[in-house]
Amino acid sequence: MTTREQIIQSADNLIREKGYNAFSFFDISNVVGIKKASIHYYFPQKSDLGVAVIEEHLLRMKNIIDAYKDKSPVEKLDKFISVYSKVKTEKQICIVGSIATDFYTVDENMKTKLKEFTTVVLDWVRSFLEEGRKEKVFHFDGPGHTKALMIITSLLAIVQLSRVTGEKDFNIVKNKIKEDLLKK
Repeated sequence: MTTREQIIQSADNLIREKGYNAFSFFDISNVVGIKKASIHYYFPQKSDLGVAVIEEHLLRMKNIIDAYKDKSPVEKLDKFISVYSKVKTEKQICIVGSIATDFYTVDENMKTKLKEFTTVVLDWVRSFLEEGRKEKVFHFDGPGHTKALMIITSLLAIVQLSRVTGEKDFNIVKNKIKEDLLKK
């Protein structure tokens, strides 16, 4: 792993553990074992690093979407839920939930990149929900966009809430999402 990649990974972990405004280049220098000036070489401003972290998540999501383009709507749903299960297992929160907390304090480049990432995720979930409804695999009322928002916000919130209420509640919510979609 290159130094740049280590810096991005370190920042990603810190953002999802502490929040964007709660970490500094000093924190990263301690984790990666380099001087702060070395971090500034790759990322002149903290927001440049924030954008790079979001871009990494965007790339991963696009790779998932591409890898699942020929899969069934149920397989796409399972994969989407598994992303949140992984976040939960890692005792973190998703990048959207973490940066959204600091949304009004980050610069425009980060806001734009976070909106792009969120749009990609929302569009993908909406598309496989609508595909599943057309194939009569998924059953739900209202627009696919609205259902996608409800699913995403439920998963985003339960990852955080289940830190307090317990793993059982995370499993209840993720299973209920799928159960409700498959109900006729």
